Amino acid sequence: MSATAVHSLWTTAATAADPISKIDAPKIEYGQLSPTLIILGAALIGVLVEAFVPRKSRYYTQVFVSAVALCAAFAAVVALAADGYGTTKAHIAAMGAIAVDGPSLFLQGVILLSGLVCLFTFAERRLDPEAHGSRVDSFAAQAASVPGSDSEKAAVKAGFTTTEVFPLLLFAVAGMLVFPSANDLLTLFVALEVFSLPLYLLCALARRKRLLSQEAAVKYFLLGAFASAFTLFGIALLYGYAGSMSYSTISQVVDGSITNINPALADTMGNDALLLIGGAMIVMGLLFKVGAVPFHMWTPDVYQGAPTPVTGFMAAATKVAAFGALLRLLYVVLPGLRWDWRPVMWGVAIITMLGGAIVAITQTDIKRLLAYSSIAHAGFILAGVIATTRDGVSSVLFYLGAYSFVTIGAFAVVTLVRDAGGEATHLSKWAGLGRRSPLVAAVFAVFLLSFAGIPLTAGFAGKFAVFKAAASGGAAPLVVVGVLSSAIAAFFYIRVIVLMFFSEPRPDGPTVAVPSPLTMATIGVAVAATLVLGVAPQYFLDLANQAGVFVR
Repeated sequence: MSATAVHSLWTTAATAADPISKIDAPKIEYGQLSPTLIILGAALIGVLVEAFVPRKSRYYTQVFVSAVALCAAFAAVVALAADGYGTTKAHIAAMGAIAVDGPSLFLQGVILLSGLVCLFTFAERRLDPEAHGSRVDSFAAQAASVPGSDSEKAAVKAGFTTTEVFPLLLFAVAGMLVFPSANDLLTLFVALEVFSLPLYLLCALARRKRLLSQEAAVKYFLLGAFASAFTLFGIALLYGYAGSMSYSTISQVVDGSITNINPALADTMGNDALLLIGGAMIVMGLLFKVGAVPFHMWTPDVYQGAPTPVTGFMAAATKVAAFGALLRLLYVVLPGLRWDWRPVMWGVAIITMLGGAIVAITQTDIKRLLAYSSIAHAGFILAGVIATTRDGVSSVLFYLGAYSFVTIGAFAVVTLVRDAGGEATHLSKWAGLGRRSPLVAAVFAVFLLSFAGIPLTAGFAGKFAVFKAAASGGAAPLVVVGVLSSAIAAFFYIRVIVLMFFSEPRPDGPTVAVPSPLTMATIGVAVAATLVLGVAPQYFLDLANQAGVFVR
């Protein structure tokens, strides 16, 4: 019998037994997904710019495309929120893959503003002295060349710059936009990879201290791969438990209200071991991203080794995206497991607050100190997550918004203090900075006071909101630990301020570089946000409160 005959028999038999139904085209609400689509489109344009635009014009083209895209995407988020998609019209879009609701729009707005402000520090080209007559930025002249090799020297001499950092920034932002709004586990994992991979690359691109930068990237990549593997295995176990990737279906199986059971998975559905182990593995992956103890080991090394503009972007935007995803997972998928995950999160929050604050005291490098500070702040934010109330969600949203601008501003100031080897990050070099450059030291002091939670700064308003929500949610002992940790943390923040203003400047001390209007704008926006959110936080607290309801 010929192959054609066999083929026709097979197709006829299949058709007779089971008439093939028409495959429906997917229904995608492009308008509601427009912020992410704008950023992805611009990132693809950025890739084409690298291929087709002459080398001389690439930098300006990339900065222009990135800035326009981030502004347009933010305008799209504001338009969706104004149209009621954060409140009355909140729903699940893209065939169940993406939630368009208050928390997702609020966090997307914060991520886009953080991305825009960080773009200015990425584009800064006046801090280093000119190399061979051309201005240089914080990134390697030619990323593929071996540090110290002839090809690297030739690239520097030719005035090359790595303008690929701009599309990489946009791809990372696109992944971060999807991450907190993902409404099924597969979308969550894809978004995790989309924003992690560009960050691994960006960490390796420092112009100075290339080997330290590459070591940071390798550490981040290897530990990030472990965390992603845990997340993926957890997703597989939860699928086995519920027979679905969808958040709402898993939630229904957890609380026993599911009606239509998939017969192929009926044997494993409802197996609590799969649920507990799978849920724990996914939460582990998310706690790695927020830098909570004991999943924090990558944070100080990566923050120290990565180019400082990238560190600022990671410290702010990654935390916002990861906490958004963690909130949605715990509040939408696993509210029925509250009695199982709350005690664990209590433990994680306590060791994160105390661990970050205590270890930070021993640090002698300003970037490592800020890294341990960010670990302690992850613990403070977890206190709001543990509240399991609407106030808990809104306080976390407000804290993330306030924290991201303070962090970006602090790292932008770090880029200005320089010596012959580039950035002077050793704390001893900052002695007497307040006498050499009172304005820069005063601005940095404002950010440190905000981190410490001193009244009239954004940090105080954020901590107060989070601790109040935790106390009303029955976690008063956690608030006591939080206040103690804040007191410990205040010690090392105040120590840096004393070092800057009350120590004698060293004769061989660093200079403060005069930045272009780009970095000035970054620091100006950060200072304004720190003071406005501290002095008059009510409008933004109300905004976060309106955005504090998840759609199911």
